[in-house]
Amino acid sequence: MDVVRESAAAGRVVLFEESARDGAQAKTLMSADFRVRLAREQGAVFGADGPRHVVFAAGFPSVCGQEFEATRQVALEAQESVSPSAICRGTVEDVRLALSAVRGAAHGRIMVIVASSEATARALVHTDARTALDRGLEVVKAAVDLADGTAVDVCLVDAPRADHALVAEYAGRMTARGAATIVLADTVGDLLPGQTRDLFHRVAAGAGQETVLVSHLHNDLGLGLANTLAALEAGARIAACSWLGMAERSGMVATEQLLFLLAHDRDKAAYVLGHDCEPWWTRPDLTRLPGIARMVSAETGVPLTVTTPIVGTGVATISTGTPFTHPRTFQPYDPEHHLGLAPTVVLTHLASRRVLRAVAGRLGHQLDPAQTGEALTWVKDRAYRRNQAEVADADFAEYLAGLTTAAPAAAQAPAPEPVPESTPAPAPAP
Repeated sequence: MDVVRESAAAGRVVLFEESARDGAQAKTLMSADFRVRLAREQGAVFGADGPRHVVFAAGFPSVCGQEFEATRQVALEAQESVSPSAICRGTVEDVRLALSAVRGAAHGRIMVIVASSEATARALVHTDARTALDRGLEVVKAAVDLADGTAVDVCLVDAPRADHALVAEYAGRMTARGAATIVLADTVGDLLPGQTRDLFHRVAAGAGQETVLVSHLHNDLGLGLANTLAALEAGARIAACSWLGMAERSGMVATEQLLFLLAHDRDKAAYVLGHDCEPWWTRPDLTRLPGIARMVSAETGVPLTVTTPIVGTGVATISTGTPFTHPRTFQPYDPEHHLGLAPTVVLTHLASRRVLRAVAGRLGHQLDPAQTGEALTWVKDRAYRRNQAEVADADFAEYLAGLTTAAPAAAQAPAPEPVPESTPAPAPAP
């Protein structure tokens, strides 16, 4: 049984995870062991339903022997957690290699890449688009015959710039010949959301009800997430994504952003997917997202910044006065409830007295009003002198130690004895 097609047909959302495959084109390389670990962790977000919610593009076996072995290891060692997939070019030789990489794995899949626009057909197979699609159809037929139960997906490269009627025609014909899903890839990443909706509506209408469409949308104009949501609004239920948005050039929609947006708020999910849609077999455990993101960042060197949505270092942090006193008024969701991230107060040059006292209290110091004012002056002066907003806890703790020990000493020091009135004033120095 193809659990991915079954999920899509039931209106469930499936993530086509690309960080180990398309992510490599972001100049990253995941070891075989790490790919297995990532697949297992991502599948665990959905419990026992991982294979029904995650297609994991494990690799491109024809790249080299090491890539084949990495893909094979994922297929064998993570098959209970996800639906493992091997990616291949549109040749029978590549198909055979990809099939051998996932052979015997539960829920194993391959994805065959086929050029669909005139530009990509000329670049990839040196022919016109219809001829390239005809050749792709023949390869799909051969792949299905060779598959022995392995699902065969097809990626139509550069579908937005192709003739939409032609794409719809071949999407339907490939489905009729046994293709499990048809991926519409915005290869150059220049779609607008309205164009995305139009593409998916047109291809779905022309291809027929049996065709299951998948979105694969890049982020070159910063619209990867918006375009993916548009595809889902248009009826797609399988969406390619990548942890931290890693993919070719400017990347693609980030897995953590897409999943969080669709899972943390039922009203938002209903707005995108329809009010009668239940997107999950098992509701995803969103508290796993920050840990997985940190793990991927450590493996690939792609940083988590203060402004990275959902999993960045700025999430659950507060540095200014009004958000400190009214946190829920100034954030779209509760990070502790949804992500398991407790709020942290960060000391910066924007700190108010309340913020400063909160940080001092966390570090074990209770400040009186005078000390608070003195400390606030120190914090702001330090930040501007160093041109660095945040004051590290260790530095502030060192300052506070001096501040709070100096105050009692000053209070206990004996007052200077008064000079007797009869004592003549000392003569001025020459």
